[in-house]
Amino acid sequence: MQPILNFLSERELDEIHTASLSILEKTGINVYHEEARDLLNSAGAKLEDNLRVKIPYGLVERTIEDAPGRTVIYNRRGEEKLFLEGSNVYFGTGSDLKFTIDIDTSQRRLSVIEDVEKAALVCDELDNIDFVMSYGMPSNVNKESMELYQLKAILQNTSKPVILTLFSSKVFTKMLEIIHRVAGNAKSFKEKPFLMVYGQFVSPFQHNREGLDRLLFCAENLIPIIYVPTIMAGASGPVTMAGSLAEGNAEVLAGLVIHQLKRKGAPFIYGGCIGPFDMRDSVFPYGAPEWHMSSAILAQLSRRYRLPVFGTGGCCDSKVVDEQAAIEGAYSLLLEALAGVNIIHDVGYMEGGLTGALDYLVMMDETVGLVRRILRNFDITIEKMALEVINRVGPGGNFLGEEHTLKHFREEAWYPDLFNRQTQKIWEDGGSTTLKQRSRYRAKEILMKHRPASLPGEVQKEIDRIIA
Repeated sequence: MQPILNFLSERELDEIHTASLSILEKTGINVYHEEARDLLNSAGAKLEDNLRVKIPYGLVERTIEDAPGRTVIYNRRGEEKLFLEGSNVYFGTGSDLKFTIDIDTSQRRLSVIEDVEKAALVCDELDNIDFVMSYGMPSNVNKESMELYQLKAILQNTSKPVILTLFSSKVFTKMLEIIHRVAGNAKSFKEKPFLMVYGQFVSPFQHNREGLDRLLFCAENLIPIIYVPTIMAGASGPVTMAGSLAEGNAEVLAGLVIHQLKRKGAPFIYGGCIGPFDMRDSVFPYGAPEWHMSSAILAQLSRRYRLPVFGTGGCCDSKVVDEQAAIEGAYSLLLEALAGVNIIHDVGYMEGGLTGALDYLVMMDETVGLVRRILRNFDITIEKMALEVINRVGPGGNFLGEEHTLKHFREEAWYPDLFNRQTQKIWEDGGSTTLKQRSRYRAKEILMKHRPASLPGEVQKEIDRIIA
């Protein structure tokens, strides 16, 4: 049985849900999109001042029932990889980091398209990274087609599932052309989607045109979409986490209503990034415990609504790969995983979401392996209780030579690749390396040796033509 961490009781979840419905019905949301307003108005929502829409309780409840409770994501080879339902947990990177700590020089610089390629290549080899986002925001490509360059860089360097950020509606149809070409055709992609779109809107309660363009486009084309708020409690939401959770939940449910009115049954992924605004330093800290506690509560709500959920972990506010980076990355991964968050993104993020470093990504991959061992729990069976073996060995004996030990030792214990358990002398004889040094070496080794499954040549040419 997978251990699940619950922060709130059912009664407290009821209170958040009821508060969110009250917000939507009494306060309403600003909808900066004519088609979205028309969909809401036709379904019984109340339009005020040609912008604010108040959504009745019953419409929200009906829409929750319409949305699919299970979304399966494939890799680009057509293999099932992510089963987004219940408390299944998957890990991956984030997108659009402005800066990169160069793996060769250790200097912080603006990200370039080569950083997107390198991150995808490293992720392709790492066992515990399940999906890939762009990681870097390249400063050396045309801004109007940046997302397409990112998509090309990812697809050429990994076959793992992809989450793509989209900023401009100008690239929507071109992105669709690319993914349909990679899949073979539109029907193949709809049957076996290997790409999700990440989209945000503006809190508090403002669903901007760009965000709604994404939402409606994805609904129409059956592209799974992650549509979530980013709320800074005390700035763009109430300073109390309960208030910001009620706000965030209301905002996501409003998006769900619009999405399902556009196309009933289209895949929708719930969640959010809700944390405190640091009043002392005027930042939105990724390492804040309240952020990851909120994700755990959103995971509880997602199971209530029977929706897949998106969260954040394996990230930090540190500027370098140090003890703070390790602590914040490790605890956030464990907390989000124990809460049953389906999609845990931003693994390897640093400096509050501004900077990436491949050695930190590799370090967090190792940490995910440890977390996965905890999620696997222990099997309490007759075989695993080992009563016959215990009786045979008896007092003063040992279990090293037992067949039962040989049979089970690999599966029962987690064996790290990078964390060091050796004796002091063996460690010193091996060069006295630190975890950071071993992680950096591993990243560079992957870049030198790993060769991903490439796209067919004609597909690569077609992608280049579409971007051009």
